[in-house]
Amino acid sequence: MITVGEAVIRCLEKEGVELVFGYPGGAVLPVYDALHDAKIKHVLVRNEQGAVHAANGYARATGRVGVCVATSGPGATNLVTGIATAYMDSVPIVLITGQVPTVQVGTDAFQEVDITGITMPITKHNFLVKDPAVVPVVIKKAFHLARTGRPGPVLIDLPRDVTAAEIEFEYPEQVQLKGYKPTFKGHPSQIAQAAKMIYESTRPVILTGGGVISSGAAPELLKLAEIISAPVASTLMGLGGFPGDHKLSLGMAGLHGTRYANMAITNSDLLIGLGVRFADRVTGTVGKFAPKARVIHVDVDPAEIGKNVQPHLPIVGDVKQVLLTLLPLLSPREGGDWLAEVAGYKRDYPLEYTRENGLKPQYVIEKLSGVTRGEGIVVTDVGQHQMWVAQYFCFKYPRTLVTSGGLGCMGYGLPAAIGAKFGRPEKQVILVSGDGSFQMMMTELGTLAEQGLTLKIFILNNKRLGMVRQLQEFYYDKRYSAVDFSFSPDFAALAGIYGLSGYTVDTGAAFDAVVEEVLAGEGPALVNCLVEPEENVFPMVLAGKGLDEAID
Repeated sequence: MITVGEAVIRCLEKEGVELVFGYPGGAVLPVYDALHDAKIKHVLVRNEQGAVHAANGYARATGRVGVCVATSGPGATNLVTGIATAYMDSVPIVLITGQVPTVQVGTDAFQEVDITGITMPITKHNFLVKDPAVVPVVIKKAFHLARTGRPGPVLIDLPRDVTAAEIEFEYPEQVQLKGYKPTFKGHPSQIAQAAKMIYESTRPVILTGGGVISSGAAPELLKLAEIISAPVASTLMGLGGFPGDHKLSLGMAGLHGTRYANMAITNSDLLIGLGVRFADRVTGTVGKFAPKARVIHVDVDPAEIGKNVQPHLPIVGDVKQVLLTLLPLLSPREGGDWLAEVAGYKRDYPLEYTRENGLKPQYVIEKLSGVTRGEGIVVTDVGQHQMWVAQYFCFKYPRTLVTSGGLGCMGYGLPAAIGAKFGRPEKQVILVSGDGSFQMMMTELGTLAEQGLTLKIFILNNKRLGMVRQLQEFYYDKRYSAVDFSFSPDFAALAGIYGLSGYTVDTGAAFDAVVEEVLAGEGPALVNCLVEPEENVFPMVLAGKGLDEAID
């Protein structure tokens, strides 16, 4: 007989978990007591939101399930933003929360919240477990749900008397979940129809999303693009799924995408969407999106098919499995006039910016991309800096961009970078943040210092909430409200307090003088880049416009 707290740890070990992020509290102490003697490493964060974002970064960088632990009440509610982030970006995380004893559930006891009710809309599934004997089965189900089909977060809420109870431990080899049968292979006749549509087209474009990376389909995507000579545009979440330096790469599409990606989509006659949600940040005004194209949509989640863009050919299935079936049906074809036209878009509508007037944020990202040669893992927060990274950093490999896409969660970057570094310690991990985003979770510098991690942090500091300021410029006649920081800390000095090397630069020459030293150095470092405060992210597609109507 062992306690359920001990059983939880054994279950995690059976699932191959080596690392959990968390913050203890009274309701979850039986689990933490069992952790004391476990081989699993526990990373103590400074806020539970840091734990879930770190688990997210770990999962995104590795492809494995991230795990975090929190106590009841405020511990659990502090996870909510991170759960929503993982849900919208399809990130596999298992969350274990403590709960008040079962006899107190529903009584408004001290530190009680209905966390399963709160998170029902933002989890793939959640469990409130009142029977100690079923805990191992529930944990097995949670990991199965988190990592299969469309990945996502799964929460297990464990009352304190449940985790203190004793059970005979037995961990199931497999579980059956009634009604949960994800479709992986895709219907053969629909895949054959896709091959026919490809050869009927003369102006095909592939739009790749996060599903390509989740399914490990990058090699198959590359083969598809080269066989049918189709240019490849990416969503934010899909960056790295196709080599950014490939001649067929169009970079990111959408509201702040490259003009040439958006022009290619607008003028295509066939759009092949692979593992994409066709979200509003990609489509712009849906009625003007790819108006000349027939649409093939491949996604493992049937709920995404037709949700935003109505496809001419829907294929429900795992992207990798679908492409493995599709590729043998295809023969090489030349791009001809279409690729020449796309090359003209690249020539006529390049990404560009003016280089005078101080340190330009675009220059910082271009330089980072050049110095690193696109290697390592780049983590971002959310805002203008995130878009500049998407535009100017050349991502060549899957799982090398870790960012908050669907929810757009400021504060994500630092803890996610910590998680990514734990998951891929052999890789250089670079965090690019903004002064607004960084201040939301900068207490996690304590976790970074305590764990002895070597992160390289670059803050694009414009002393503004830059993206909000940009929106106010275009939509509110430059009536800037609550976007200027009258005070921000000296980030370089702050870095020193936490044991990081700190630098402040305000010119391109000053940045050039430190960037290689920082990236080559053995310890953690932070570079406070004082960039132009009025710089905007261009191209930009305004509300009500089509992708081909971007301004720059």
